[in-house]
Amino acid sequence: MKVNVQSVNFNVDKSLIDFIEKKINGLEKYYDKIVDSDVYLKVQQTSEKENKSVDIKLNIPGNDLVVKKQSKTFEEGVMLATDSLKRQLTKKKEKVRAK
Repeated sequence: MKVNVQSVNFNVDKSLIDFIEKKINGLEKYYDKIVDSDVYLKVQQTSEKENKSVDIKLNIPGNDLVVKKQSKTFEEGVMLATDSLKRQLTKKKEKVRAK
């Protein structure tokens, strides 16, 4: 699956991109019809510690799933977002099976 990673206001390093790709490719176990995904990483200009924003959009035939998470690190945000997507994909798969 193609994973597009876009960073806003900073340069993302290779190890973070590898981590994101590994996590998102793991979602294919839950739903095998994922076309591709877009990951947006942003650093919010605030004094809060949780200033890292992670938006993940999964392109699936029929509709797209979008999850937005804010956390202290991008790794934590990606893990929270992929956990949320796992639940959504599991629900979607159950709906498809029920038809």
